Amino acid sequence: MDVQSKTEALQQQPALSRQLFAELIGTAFLLATVVGSGIMAENLAGGNVAIALLGNTIPTGAILVVLITMLGPISGAHFNPAVSVVFAMKKELTWRRCSLFILVQIIGGILGVWAAHGMFGIDVLQFSQKVRTGGSQWFAEGVATFGLVFTILATLKARENAVAMAVGLYITAAYWFTASTSFANPAVTVARGLSNTFAGIRPADVVPFILAQMVAALVAYMVCRWLLADGEKESSQ
Repeated sequence: MDVQSKTEALQQQPALSRQLFAELIGTAFLLATVVGSGIMAENLAGGNVAIALLGNTIPTGAILVVLITMLGPISGAHFNPAVSVVFAMKKELTWRRCSLFILVQIIGGILGVWAAHGMFGIDVLQFSQKVRTGGSQWFAEGVATFGLVFTILATLKARENAVAMAVGLYITAAYWFTASTSFANPAVTVARGLSNTFAGIRPADVVPFILAQMVAALVAYMVCRWLLADGEKESSQ
């Protein structure tokens, strides 16, 4: 897409207020699902962590398909600061709009966590005590976030209308093949630090997770910029 086409696309976007509300409510529902399903799963699993994780995984993947499908046409359905930064680098989102997206994503995530706590009758204000730290956890978050951004960009190129399903399926899989259970989202990471439940992360462990996520997102962007480039042909030898 040339500069003029990108400028025209930006001008045709829905009003900023609608985009921000879509990002806020979408991220809120995502976190309400992540934390709420984690609480429900732990309550019903009888101490079986594998069953609890499965009960946390399926709703998270499902809600992503729903949220991206219905809110994608309004804001792009990022619900994730790493994704918003990547789209700003692609010049499909202004940096001012990107910063506002990130702000409402974080606010929405916190509201979603509080909503989950309220629904299950536990203290609304709390801090997680669940330790998630160490090189393997940080590497897992890098892998998870690289894979998420790669999935989004490559699926947009291959079949745009399949992004919601692809992201939902990717996160469902990544819950199980990454040691960190695939947060892959700085707003999710911040919000989960405020929940001392199955899905929580100790606040002291939040910053390294976010650093790993952002570095991996930038690497994925650079890889996709090369891999998905148009108009390049191998030179014949």
